Amino acid sequence: MSGRPLVSVAATGLVLAAMSHPAVATRIAGALGEAPRRALDVDRLLALAGQHLVLAGTGFALVAILGIGLGILATREGAAPLRPALDALAAGAQAVPPVVTVALALPILGFGGPPTLLALVAYGVMPLLRGTAGALAAVPPDAKAAAEAMGLTRRQILARVELPLAAPEVVESLRTALVLAVATAAVGALAGANTLGTPIVAGLQNQNIVPMLQGTTATAALAFLGDAALVGLAGLFRINPPRT
Repeated sequence: MSGRPLVSVAATGLVLAAMSHPAVATRIAGALGEAPRRALDVDRLLALAGQHLVLAGTGFALVAILGIGLGILATREGAAPLRPALDALAAGAQAVPPVVTVALALPILGFGGPPTLLALVAYGVMPLLRGTAGALAAVPPDAKAAAEAMGLTRRQILARVELPLAAPEVVESLRTALVLAVATAAVGALAGANTLGTPIVAGLQNQNIVPMLQGTTATAALAFLGDAALVGLAGLFRINPPRT
């Protein structure tokens, strides 16, 4: 992503964050024909945003480790026969809606973060696994052959040639996984986790559109700002592959 689109994504996130402010959300609700009702104050909204960020960030980290790790495994010579099974397992996990995963996990994992994390991982691994495997499979064989001719081991070829060349596509898959993590964390409110989904659920129960607007726009703001931060960090720490 070039600088201009990156700024646009970040600006969109900031606009959405401003829309979640109680005064702004109340005015939007009024413009939609809703009578002004109680909104979440800024302190409560920020507290929920922080808890949402911790939960989504933890799930995203787990997805990154599992997705990239399984993607690497699926492209190794000895593990190639496992690729169909890994794909089927990841696709099956994502086929189950996060709400259903949370509901099924409640009797075993209890309320709060654990069932939400399970839903996050189940829903986010597939795009990252397939994105990583596809990016590594697309690395030119000549580049790997040249690195092998230089005396590099398989691990060194992976670290110094394959991963750097595959990095742009992997980052794109990470962006997808990040957005899914932020969105799925909101579902955790149904399991009793304190996230930005909490005011959405409360608003639905009380028929109050203001907290629903606040929770929705704040969740979207986190997704946009997290996406911009991820791409910015990827550009900042970009590693150029060695010439072979």
